[in-house]
Amino acid sequence: MKIAIGADHAGFTVKEEIKAVIKALGHQVVDEGTTSDQSVDYPDYASKVARSVAGGQVDRGVLICGTGIGMSIAANKVDGIRAAVIADEKTAELSRKHNDANIFCAGARMTPLPRIAESLKVWLQTPFEGGRHQNRVNKISAIESTP
Repeated sequence: MKIAIGADHAGFTVKEEIKAVIKALGHQVVDEGTTSDQSVDYPDYASKVARSVAGGQVDRGVLICGTGIGMSIAANKVDGIRAAVIADEKTAELSRKHNDANIFCAGARMTPLPRIAESLKVWLQTPFEGGRHQNRVNKISAIESTP
């Protein structure tokens, strides 16, 4: 898979480490920034990654900020995005199986790097179950086009 990754200043160091995890799993990484730990605005990077996923330039996305919350809120404003804040391996698994999450969000200030890495591995390897969950995902998509 081709994975876009982005972070703000709080997530920069973790982003750099996570890129190696993604590559070790055999995936291609597209780094959308930031390029340092200097203060930046997380919506700028959430937008870049989300638009790449929604536009089909990449298969999935990864966003890292202080808590994961701001990135997920911003990314979810883009039609077609289902960004989930992942806290552990179980939320990683269920966000894929039940919600077909296409962006993994994590909090560098909330979750230790080893847990983020393990959760991301699960997330990247877990398929969407479809079935009864597909109807629910369709309903989420229908909300996007409702004024």
